[in-house]
Amino acid sequence: MDTKVWRATGSYRKNKTRFTFSKELIADKEAHAREKMFSELGSRHRVRRKDIEITDIAEVRPDDIQSLDIRRIMGLESVV
Repeated sequence: MDTKVWRATGSYRKNKTRFTFSKELIADKEAHAREKMFSELGSRHRVRRKDIEITDIAEVRPDDIQSLDIRRIMGLESVV
């Protein structure tokens, strides 16, 4: 199966404050990207799944990838 790059956007609530996020992920399917986003936000920011609202998950073309780390993993950017 070919891996794809996904961009997840949304928001989460923590301590009565709403934070927005936009993150690029490498996953096989949209469901895997959604699960990875829940996992990362819960792990890094200690946010419960019920407080996370993912508004959009879209596949990103290789030309539109913004994350330098992902561009390097995909072989689009060389390490100097």
